[in-house]
Amino acid sequence: MSQRGDVSPATLSLAVDDDGVTVDYLDGRRARYRGPIEPVEASVRCAPGKEVHVLVADPSAERGVMVYVNDLTTEGDILESAGVGRVMLGSGESTELVPGVVATVDGHAVVVDADPAVAPGRVFVFEEDEFGERAVELVAG
Repeated sequence: MSQRGDVSPATLSLAVDDDGVTVDYLDGRRARYRGPIEPVEASVRCAPGKEVHVLVADPSAERGVMVYVNDLTTEGDILESAGVGRVMLGSGESTELVPGVVATVDGHAVVVDADPAVAPGRVFVFEEDEFGERAVELVAG
């Protein structure tokens, strides 16, 4: 499989609390996205050069799908075995990750928009690099 191709996500187990989100991958690994999780109304613009991970949880926040946007470092077969999806977008391109959640590349930045009335649950966006991480939840305005 191509290192840079799109990958469909699988449903993953989650635990959400005030200090962040824990994701249990299909391959047995576990990751912790640290908070506090900042509520942001409907849209977030991530800084250029950051890794962007979008997690859409069911209303109970016990299961969900994770999609990496423009990830250039993880092999497709690793993502598939973990259950993580990936979309690759060029500047000016958009795609609907799940109903009501759209990722767009604007220049070098990724913008994630969510319509809470349509999205199937809670929408989290994590942006990170070697200098730090940020966790937001897109909420109704």
